[in-house]
Amino acid sequence: MDELDSALVRMLQQDGRRTNRDMAQALDIAPSTCLERIRSLRERGILTGFHAEADLAAIGRGLQAVIAVRVHPPTRAVIEGFQAFLEQMPEVISLFVLTGNDDFLVHVAVRDTDHLHGVVLDKLTTRPELANVRTSVVYGHLRKKVISPS
Repeated sequence: MDELDSALVRMLQQDGRRTNRDMAQALDIAPSTCLERIRSLRERGILTGFHAEADLAAIGRGLQAVIAVRVHPPTRAVIEGFQAFLEQMPEVISLFVLTGNDDFLVHVAVRDTDHLHGVVLDKLTTRPELANVRTSVVYGHLRKKVISPS
């Protein structure tokens, strides 16, 4: 990746709906060059997709929590099976598979505390491989919109 690729990635992370013409003008390059560079970034797997962000509270999921989970036994089959289960849960908005004391950090967005309680007691603790679960309510969440290449 060169400086131009980095600039395009940064611009698209800031606003994925920005037009090709606008980006080309801002970078003082031809629109065809801009389009070809973006196409190359996608083909090389640097740009993996475009999405819209929704306000969680506005869509009825204003309470967030992080749930630390440990499974037993911590084998590949158990980890992968539990991960597949978590990926199917509509409340899960992100998931981290870890080393250390916990096997997973599960970021959920739910309606309210009753909904969170149900997720933990009615969904997670019914799984036979669950060894331990700890839930922390999220007071605030910040996600960087622009991540610069190293």
